[in-house]
Amino acid sequence: MPSYDSSRARLRLADRHIAVLAHLLDGETPPEELWESLVELQRIGLVGEEGELAPLLRDLLGALADPVVMIQVEITGEHGPVNHGVVVGQDAVISHDGWPGEEESEYVPIEPATLVWELARKVNLHRGEKPEEGAPEVRVETTMAALDAAFVALEKPGPDDDATRELVRRALTEADPDLKEDALARFCDLVVSLNATWRITTAWDGEHEGRRSTMIRALAVWDCGPLGYWIREQPEEPIMPGQVGPDSPLVLVRSNSAEVWGKITDLLPDREELLIEGE
Repeated sequence: MPSYDSSRARLRLADRHIAVLAHLLDGETPPEELWESLVELQRIGLVGEEGELAPLLRDLLGALADPVVMIQVEITGEHGPVNHGVVVGQDAVISHDGWPGEEESEYVPIEPATLVWELARKVNLHRGEKPEEGAPEVRVETTMAALDAAFVALEKPGPDDDATRELVRRALTEADPDLKEDALARFCDLVVSLNATWRITTAWDGEHEGRRSTMIRALAVWDCGPLGYWIREQPEEPIMPGQVGPDSPLVLVRSNSAEVWGKITDLLPDREELLIEGE
């Protein structure tokens, strides 16, 4: 069920409720399959009997109707994938958070100056140990088939951590015989310690070779708990449907929270990169 908190302008809405509001904003009657969702919105007073929209919806609908930047945050952890995001509008910035197993997301306005902090919060970016200055780069290279095999092994873990690690090690050895010694042990440890994988994708209308075009930047990261952050260099984001298969390379590079913070910041376009009407 949808709900709202007027004291903080918070809204809990499912995608079907957003679809209803989009139809009403365009002066259209929602289709029959959305009538139940319309009734739910009317029941809590966000929509009037004649389709009037409550003032509380103004910032949200304004941002959704005319977005400047769309940001999608996809996190996959113990409970499966969860989607979050931010919509940067002309006059408001709206953040939304999902919850595992819940249909609704919470929508709340935020200050533009806090945008990077908000994205860091969504992916639970936390401080880690400072890297040694001049430390060599650490990389792990394998294939997506090896990763799939490791995840299959994790679906039926052993009686203890050592047994589970051995199951994953065997799966990796069979899937990618080129993984040897240190690389095999390191990748095995990363998979077993994996807390969550996440990616942030930003999209906006920009200019490419003199033409208006949708511009996209993305970042994919593994959060491996005590083993820290690992940036996924390959498959390179953004990934198009059908682009990645079992033979596709998987490349992870060890990182740290400061570097990840900087890369999140770099995902956001500068003002001169945006095509804003009236400027």
